[in-house]
Formats: sequence, C-alpha cells, structure tokens
Amino acid sequence: MAGEGRHELRQQEGHESANSRESAISHELTGPAARRGAARHSHSVFAFLAVLLLAGLGIAIATQVKTTGSGDALDSASPGDLLVVLDTVTRREAALRQQISELEQTLSELQQGGGAGAALEQARTRLDSLSVQVGTVAATGPGVTLSVTDPHRGVGGDVILDLIQELRAAGAEAIEVRDDRGNAQRVGVDSWVGGTGGNVEIDGQLMTAPYTVLAIGDPPTLAAALNIPGGVVDHVARSGGRVEIEQTEQLDVVALREIKPRQYAQPSN
Repeated sequence: MAGEGRHELRQQEGHESANSRESAISHELTGPAARRGAARHSHSVFAFLAVLLLAGLGIAIATQVKTTGSGDALDSASPGDLLVVLDTVTRREAALRQQISELEQTLSELQQGGGAGAALEQARTRLDSLSVQVGTVAATGPGVTLSVTDPHRGVGGDVILDLIQELRAAGAEAIEVRDDRGNAQRVGVDSWVGGTGGNVEIDGQLMTAPYTVLAIGDPPTLAAALNIPGGVVDHVARSGGRVEIEQTEQLDVVALREIKPRQYAQPSN
C-alpha cells in the first residue's frame, strides 16, 4: 500500500513473545520440587520457542524466493547480474539452512531433557540473538550504510518498506534509519512504515529526507541484493531518488525499541 497507508513488515522472526522468553529466563524457584517444576516448564517453553523459530525460518526462505524471483526484472538481466542474484540467493539459503539445523539440534536436546541449566543457557543465547532482531539491544558489526536522497519528494513509505524488506531478506540482523534532523528509528520485526514522499513515518516516528540506513550483515551480500536489476536501487530511482551504498567492516546500530507489554498471553505451567 503506497502513499499515506501503513505498511507492515512481512518477516516475523521471533516476534511472538520477546517478553515471554524474558519471563522464562528470570523465573527463579527454590527447593527440589520447585526445581523439577521449573525444568519441565523450561523444556516446554523453549521447545515451543524452537518450533516457532523453525516456522519463522521457513517463512524467511519463502520470502527470499519471492523477493528475488521477480520475473520481469530477471528476464532483462544480463548474465553477470543473474550470477549475482544466484550467488546472493545461494548464500542466504545456506545461512538459513544452517540456522534450521542448529534449531533442530536445540529442539532435540530440549525434548530429551538435557537439564534445566542447559535449557536456560540455550534460551539466554537465543534471547541475545532475538533481542538484536527485535531491536531492544544495541548491535555492532560489519554491514552497509545507505544514503537515500529524495530531491523530488517521491520516495514514500512503500519505497522505504521495500528497502527494509530487501535488507531483511538478504540477512540483515539489525537495521536503523536516520534522517537529516537527527531522528533515529530502530526497525524491528513488527515495524510498520507509512507516509508520503520526503516524509516517511516508521513506527510513529516522522522521518524527513534525506535518509541514512544502517544495516548489519554480510556487506557484499547486502550490497548485491540491493543492486539486483529491478530491485531497491531501481525502485528508488524510479521514484526520483538516489541510493549510495557504502560497505564497511564496522558500524554501530544504537537506536533501541521499547519492549511492548503483554496484553493477552501469560506463561503457562
């Protein structure tokens, strides 16, 4: 939906319950009976978490295929461009399959009852990773810096959403959008984008062009995904804007999102 409409991010990895995972980790009991109850509770909660993550990765693979499978654009692409597309998809698929393998192993260990301590350690590790994706902690690492100019005020919310989705599909682990007024907005798995050309709104924060987008991930993969023929760079250009991509070995994503309080779900016994 273009213009002033509200655009929801499609990728929903780990968004089901960041607070529920934190509640499971911070839940401490004493005494033998309580510890046994906590162990059973931890196993069921984290097994369910792993199943949700596997489902999310399946959606991510489908999203990647859909994103890079633009028939019209690829029909007119050169052999060199097609090789870039193939390499990007292949590397992304390999990374997703590796994550699936690791999650399947974790799920197996939890189902076999490896102990409450091991389950909690697994959960803490996964929570750290998901916290970066959700946007509740700062992140640092290699990635790309995008400079998006919009002199004709034609780059609306739909274009910025397309850019964010492409970065996600290419494996970006943390994304932050800044504008020329010093505003900064962290993008989470449940973020929404709206607004018109020159004035984009992200999660209720009004952003004014030009924009700077920081994305942590594999720099060559992210850059190649954005430059796919008919992709994001072309979309911005058709809207009267321009994207400059800088690959870097170290950048910091520091804007944070607040954790939303639970409305309905409660931890089960």
